[in-house]
Amino acid sequence: MRVKRRPVSIRSLRDAIAFLDHQPGQLIRTGTPVDPAAELSGVYRYVGAGGTVMRPTTVNGPAMLFESVNGHPDASVLIGLLASRSRVAAMLGCAKEDLGHLLCECVREPIAPVVTQEPAPAQEVVHLASDPDFDLFRLLPAPTNTPMDAGPYITLGMCYATHPDTGLSDVTIHRMCIQSRDELSIFLQPGSRHIGAMAERATELGQPLPISVSIGVDPAIELTSCFEPPTTPLGFDELSIAGALRGEPVRLCACKTIRESAISNAEYVIEGEILAGSNHVVEDQNSHTGYAMPEFPGYNGRASHECWLLKVKAVTHRRHPIMQTCIGPSEEHVNMAGIPTEASILALIDKALPGKVKNVCAHRAGGGKYMAVLQCVKSVHTDEGKQRQAALLAFSAFPELKHVILVDEDVDLFDTDDVLWAMNTRFQGDRDIITIPGVRCHPLDPSSNPAYSPSIPDVGVSTKTIFDCTVPFHLKEKFRRAPFMELDYRKWLHE
Repeated sequence: MRVKRRPVSIRSLRDAIAFLDHQPGQLIRTGTPVDPAAELSGVYRYVGAGGTVMRPTTVNGPAMLFESVNGHPDASVLIGLLASRSRVAAMLGCAKEDLGHLLCECVREPIAPVVTQEPAPAQEVVHLASDPDFDLFRLLPAPTNTPMDAGPYITLGMCYATHPDTGLSDVTIHRMCIQSRDELSIFLQPGSRHIGAMAERATELGQPLPISVSIGVDPAIELTSCFEPPTTPLGFDELSIAGALRGEPVRLCACKTIRESAISNAEYVIEGEILAGSNHVVEDQNSHTGYAMPEFPGYNGRASHECWLLKVKAVTHRRHPIMQTCIGPSEEHVNMAGIPTEASILALIDKALPGKVKNVCAHRAGGGKYMAVLQCVKSVHTDEGKQRQAALLAFSAFPELKHVILVDEDVDLFDTDDVLWAMNTRFQGDRDIITIPGVRCHPLDPSSNPAYSPSIPDVGVSTKTIFDCTVPFHLKEKFRRAPFMELDYRKWLHE
């Protein structure tokens, strides 16, 4: 059964902002001057960051548009657009519980992007790096999240490039730090993302990799850019999933200075080249703090000494552009990473065990990557054990997953209290924990380190764990939740 959707027409970041202007409590506009260096993120930490951000913070708070940014009189900065699952669902026209299923449908029915010859809103204003006044620090109101950051970061740049052999294009999101007037460092985790593979191949060929970075786009593009293999293998353009989500192709424009395309409706576009063999850039070469920026697990990420160099050729933007940013450990990252994770898990399990997993939640406590809750269905006695098979499939669908919690279909998997209730009343540690040691997971997990445990051979290797909080099939009748009268309670609330 297809996901039910309400008609919503959001094709740009400005459409999304206009939509939220009519949704009570979903957007704060402020004209109070703010410094993009740590202060802006410091403010939003309290207003709506959520996720794994250090407490106190607010979960499911409003997005925030800063309209007076120090040093950038013609620009504004938006943060937290996707920092509420309910807000994401409203902008996509579906129930928040259906987001994973919706993206799963869109993966199956992609609509490829198109390059148009129409004037692109993203190119209303053009700045060439050959101009002596060109300066990324001045052109881009890119924030630092904390005073320890390596520098100003672009956290929501849609990086678009084309494989030098196949001619197939792809979009992903990477952290990029401004290093000089015309240089960015870009962190490409080896072997994990498609553009990293493209840069490595370009280096083998002794040539640079042209790349566009589109900043400030509509929510459909931001969400679908976070899909990963095996759901979207090398050569699969995630913009085609965004097209399915929007019901029409994403429009691209030809860049001004490089042989690549960019997202036509973006607020900013950075045009440049990843230089061949340049993967030795020290990320904190200007700050010397030892740190990059806060990452999704909630800790400050260590500065890399293996970033690539992105040499900028031009910056184009709309008039009065809006820089879009997010806080690394925020709920915004949880939703961008987690909802595609849910879709990937649902897609693989539905092929192998159709009907046996009702829904998936990539929980905020794992930053949308480390932990998933699976809502399992046991209809007949032979379904016993399939819930654990589903957990193994989840690890295959999303290799960075570390923990899977299995619950029955009467448990609200989006309610942490209900999940913990299941763990406390339907779980015994000696029989319901399944561990798989020595499996590659994610290097940003600080416990995934030989210094943490001698059982860990290398950074990024973890013990994947299944917590089976489902009732054994033969005991289901003994675990019925206390029944209440079903009625329409609203008639008691009229007064």
